[in-house]
Amino acid sequence: MPTRPGRRLPNPLSLLVLALFLVFFVLPVLWLLLAATKTDDQLVHGHPLSFGSWEALGANWTALTSFGDNAIFEWLGNSALYSFAALAITLCVAIPAGYALAMTEFRGRRTLLVATLVVMLMPNATLVVPLFLEINAVHLIGSMWSIVLPYSFYPFGVYLTYIYFSTALPRDLIDAAMLDGCSPFGVFRHIALPLAAPVVALVGFFSFVANWTNYFLPYVLLPESDQFPVQVGLGTLLDAVPQFNPTVGTAAVQRPELALATLLAITPVLVVFLFSQRFLVTGMLAGATKE
Repeated sequence: MPTRPGRRLPNPLSLLVLALFLVFFVLPVLWLLLAATKTDDQLVHGHPLSFGSWEALGANWTALTSFGDNAIFEWLGNSALYSFAALAITLCVAIPAGYALAMTEFRGRRTLLVATLVVMLMPNATLVVPLFLEINAVHLIGSMWSIVLPYSFYPFGVYLTYIYFSTALPRDLIDAAMLDGCSPFGVFRHIALPLAAPVVALVGFFSFVANWTNYFLPYVLLPESDQFPVQVGLGTLLDAVPQFNPTVGTAAVQRPELALATLLAITPVLVVFLFSQRFLVTGMLAGATKE
């Protein structure tokens, strides 16, 4: 049957890419969702993509929440505290810093930009030892600030804001405001900041995700389990699974409970993404064209 004029057949390469995306990304998430509804025996011997039962899901929830006297909720609360406190400081620092780098000329500006780019490209693990030595020197090891302050240093947010202000903010608008008697801070507050709402949302989202998913730094800096964020708490649960650690005693965790804990750990990021995706798309397009 001939195709209608103006309609094109799907590109086989596009279909192949979508199929690979389904296999490598969607199926593991689906398996994780279904794993939380099974018993440990069903998880091992049952069909990988079969639904267990609501009773098994309830039993897994009860077992997970009873581990360490509701430790999972304590870890989630710690993650929220660390992430949102660092996010507030990041927005207060990264946005003005990016604006200053884009709008002003001063000695050492290029060096600062290069240093920001280099730090942004460095893996987080390479900074753990220097950060540990610095935080230990000011006696903050084991405190909330040992996590919040390093999280607040977000060079990617500074560089992203710098790119936005240097490409998408009309210079004529800034000059007109200055001629009308607006101070430099007034220009930033009343003109630049409202126009930068999409990129502020973008920086905030990326900062929150980076803070929420950070594992290595809290693992090194926090000695007590009641201070752990949820990512380090998942490692504690993993150590309590008998199949992965045969030395586990009475406080054993089954694999479906671990899957349920993983779902709880990723849910806040998913919720933030769903509610902010409109601003994220706008922020990603911000600065794509230059006036």
